[in-house]
Amino acid sequence: MALGIKALPFTFFAHLLAIAGAVMVLVWCIHFRGGLAWEASNKSLIFNIHPVLMLIGLIIIGGEAIISYKSIPLKKEVKKLIHLVLHAVALILGIIGIYAAFKYHNESSIPNLYSLHSWLGIGIIVLYGIQWIYGFVIFFYPGGSNGLRADSLPWHVAFGMFVYVLAVANAAIGLLEKLTFLENSGLAKYGSEAFLVNFTAVITILYGAFVVLSVASQGNSEDDYSYSAI
Repeated sequence: MALGIKALPFTFFAHLLAIAGAVMVLVWCIHFRGGLAWEASNKSLIFNIHPVLMLIGLIIIGGEAIISYKSIPLKKEVKKLIHLVLHAVALILGIIGIYAAFKYHNESSIPNLYSLHSWLGIGIIVLYGIQWIYGFVIFFYPGGSNGLRADSLPWHVAFGMFVYVLAVANAAIGLLEKLTFLENSGLAKYGSEAFLVNFTAVITILYGAFVVLSVASQGNSEDDYSYSAI
C-alpha cells in the first residue's frame, strides 16, 4: 500500500544519513582502529576493510541504488542504468568486504563461519547476486516481454527489499558483535569508541528505514516498469 506522501523528504534524509554513516565508519576504522590495509603484520587492519566496504558498499550504495528511482529526476532508462550500476558496485564491494573478513580470519588462525552474522552474510550476498542477475536479464538485457516485466516487478521489488532489510539487520548484528569482542578485550564500555560504534549502528538502521519509506512513498512521476510505490 503506497504512503500518501512524496518520496523526496525521505530520500533527502536518507542521503544525509548515508553521509553520516560513511563518515562514522571511516572515523572508527581509521582513527580508532588504526587504518586499513590489505597486507599488514597487524591483521586487524585487514579486518577493518570489512565494515568499511560492507557499510559504504552493500548498505549505503545499495540503498542509493534502491531509491534512485525516487530521488533522481531523470528519464526512466537513465534511472534504470544508474540503478543497475549502483547495485553492481554495491555487490562487488560487498564481495570484497566478505573476502577481507575471510582473509583476516585465515591469517589470524580464526575459524570461519562460526557466527550468525557470518551465516547471514553469506546468504545475503548470494541472494543479492541472484537478485542483480535476474534484474539484469529481465529488465535490462536481453529484457523480458512487457507482460513478464510487469508480472516480475512486484516480486523484484519485494524480494529486493527483503534482502536489503536483512543486510541492514546483519550490519547492525556485525557492529554489535565486533563491539562485544572489543569490550571483552578491555575496551571501555562507555568510552568514545563504544559510543561511536553504537551510534553507527543506529544510523545504519535509520538509513535502512528511510530507504524503505522512500520505496513505499510516491515518486515525482510513475513510469512503466520502474519502482512503483508498494
